[in-house]
Amino acid sequence: MKNQRHQHTWAKVFCTAVLVSLTSHGYAAETGYITPRTEFGVADLQGTWSLATQTNLERSSRFDGKLIISEEEAILIEARVRARNEASNQPSDPNREAPTIGQNVGGYNTFWMDPGERLAVVDGEIRTSVLVDPADGQLPYSEQGRAKLAAAMRQRQSYDGPEVRPLGERCMVGFGSSGGPPKLPVLYNNLTQIVQTESHVVLLAEMNHDARIIRINAEHQDPPLYPWLGDSIGYYEGDTLVVETTNFHPQQSMRSSLEHRFYGSPEMKVTERFTRTSDQTMLYQFTVDDPQIYSQAWSGELPMNANGERVFEYACHEGNYALPGILAGARRADAEGIGYAPTDPDL
Repeated sequence: MKNQRHQHTWAKVFCTAVLVSLTSHGYAAETGYITPRTEFGVADLQGTWSLATQTNLERSSRFDGKLIISEEEAILIEARVRARNEASNQPSDPNREAPTIGQNVGGYNTFWMDPGERLAVVDGEIRTSVLVDPADGQLPYSEQGRAKLAAAMRQRQSYDGPEVRPLGERCMVGFGSSGGPPKLPVLYNNLTQIVQTESHVVLLAEMNHDARIIRINAEHQDPPLYPWLGDSIGYYEGDTLVVETTNFHPQQSMRSSLEHRFYGSPEMKVTERFTRTSDQTMLYQFTVDDPQIYSQAWSGELPMNANGERVFEYACHEGNYALPGILAGARRADAEGIGYAPTDPDL
């Protein structure tokens, strides 16, 4: 029976791949695009855009260092993702054994998730990593930076109190780096609404309703205030919005969601570029310069795809039921002397 299920799953993968290959896959790049303009004369970037993608920040070893793969390779990868999602979305077995303390009790089924089903496409190229520099697709941590990352990862397995838990768990900012900068995909709620005025641009991230306010043709705050999401200023360079952000809140150094994980110091400088390439797509580029953590600056690219959906409230607030429940479970484990090291889905 197990082998039959295995064969059935791969048959679905093959059929899905064939079906996708026979339809328009949407990998062709649009050329000659004329960017619409706002009433005050700058490139109009307004609307709701999705960052969801199956492409990870760093490049997996399975791609043998290749940044770009063929459409045939992408179709098979994406078909496997869809088949895996369908399998994981099946109802749970009601007769399964109840988990004991210390075991992972599970979480959302796939219905509630939206990490994206497609690999990122930039300039018609199917990408294997968000990172484009360094060329190997790996974050260029210095020895000191890697030590800080390791310390932050150890803290994520601590349950001594609310202050040591991740910011998304505490509902301070979104999980990972959904609000940015740089903006990276998360498990669900990958929408960003952009609103422009002559003096400001607002990037409203659906994940935890983080609103980053960019002051146009302004200077960084002096003295710095180190707010959540940093201090962002911007200007237009032709049809591109350029945003420079630094002075991040010290507690926001660790960013981690799915396979998009990095560490940054409060003095990290992130330069972002937003450029519409069609009515349905916008090219998002960024460079991170952080000598305290990395041996060189690193850069990435992602498509932002137009989405007609409205951005609803992300009703997360510090002090909700999740965090007391997490800490109560840890205290119960302490009392029984069995330790508490559940699997963190964000890791």
